[in-house]
Amino acid sequence: MISERMAKAVVVDLGSVPCSEYSKACFEALTGKISMYFGQADEMHEPVYLIGYLQQSSSAVLPETFVSLRKQIRVLRDSAVSAALYTIKRELDSLDFTNILVITSPSRMIILQKYQELLFTPVYLFEYITVLEDPSTFDSARRSRPTNLNSRDITDVTEEVSTFLRQLPGIGEITVLDSSLVPDCFSHGFSTRMGGISYISTLSSLNLFSSSKRRDPKAVVIENIRRLGLQMGFQPHQFHLVKTNHASDVWVMGEEAPESYDGIVTDQVNVVIAAPGADCMPILFSDPVAKVIGVAHAGWKGTLMGIAKATVNAMVSRFGSKTENVVAVIGPSVGSCCFKLDKESAKQFHSIHPDCVRIDGTSKPFINIRLATRVLLEQGGLLSEHIHDDTVTDIPSVTLCTSCHSDMFFSHVRDGNNFGTQIGFLWIKERGEI
Repeated sequence: MISERMAKAVVVDLGSVPCSEYSKACFEALTGKISMYFGQADEMHEPVYLIGYLQQSSSAVLPETFVSLRKQIRVLRDSAVSAALYTIKRELDSLDFTNILVITSPSRMIILQKYQELLFTPVYLFEYITVLEDPSTFDSARRSRPTNLNSRDITDVTEEVSTFLRQLPGIGEITVLDSSLVPDCFSHGFSTRMGGISYISTLSSLNLFSSSKRRDPKAVVIENIRRLGLQMGFQPHQFHLVKTNHASDVWVMGEEAPESYDGIVTDQVNVVIAAPGADCMPILFSDPVAKVIGVAHAGWKGTLMGIAKATVNAMVSRFGSKTENVVAVIGPSVGSCCFKLDKESAKQFHSIHPDCVRIDGTSKPFINIRLATRVLLEQGGLLSEHIHDDTVTDIPSVTLCTSCHSDMFFSHVRDGNNFGTQIGFLWIKERGEI
């Protein structure tokens, strides 16, 4: 059953049509499905893409078969499915299309759905229509079609996508900020927005987080992480990013992980832990005496719930850190110049310290989440000189305002819901690396 009519991009998978005498019947079925879908609604101007074209031996039949549809058809001659689908995604993003109809065969559908999982996100709404398939491709004693990919197929698709993305040129050069307060026995940094392959303006280009609500897919983010690691000296398998919930749960590595957590602590060598930020604060904690590290993701909710202090407490209780030895670095985040909250929420920050709230006569005063974090950390036992934030002026700042510096950082406040994400990352070096 073809769904109720709405504007959709249409992807016709010619790789699903066998190169045999059966092809003519398949083409007729294919054309019939498309004609049924479009009906008389030629005014909708939906983009139509043909993929898998090079696999056809009888290419002469194609123009005659599809010309009757009276649609502008884009033939993608890429031999790799990943390249064709990535080209389609880029064009649809430029047109602000999210609804995609795929016409293919039943067995090809499960393969294309794996590509969809890697190269798209749930923002895009896919519908699949299947057409006839050459019965000779199935075991005569077993006519059932597969419903899941085997492990080899999954590996093949994943490797093809990865290989394709690795060949794409990066946009700009990777630049990482670091703090001179972090001791040399640790490697660390705060990423900026340049040097990756993400192309949508608000995600360009080193976006390091894939969300079901945004347009940057898993495979692209994985490639961006790989490129950052290549420059900084770590491998993707070493990389662990917090599973944010804007709360105060902390995962102690080596123990069972909570379902979600905004902090990680560990004493393991060469394990990279990271916290995201796009206005929220990525905070790095290091203890050079006990050789323990932690990271925290702190938005305004997490700040009020005490995620920074909870991360330090986990370092102390699980690994023997002393608070006076812990160094905290607050990374790029939204400044008090750009961040506002309603009056009820502002009261909670005012109770931490009056200077956390700047009244401007509106219903939403400006809030300083960084100052609140400093105050809470000092109350928890950290030394003032061991906290690097925007109040520190004698060393280069890493606590720049993400909303103000559009050339350097992503920002939810500035860019809206389809925003990118930078990270703060940290690991303990092996002794020979120091």
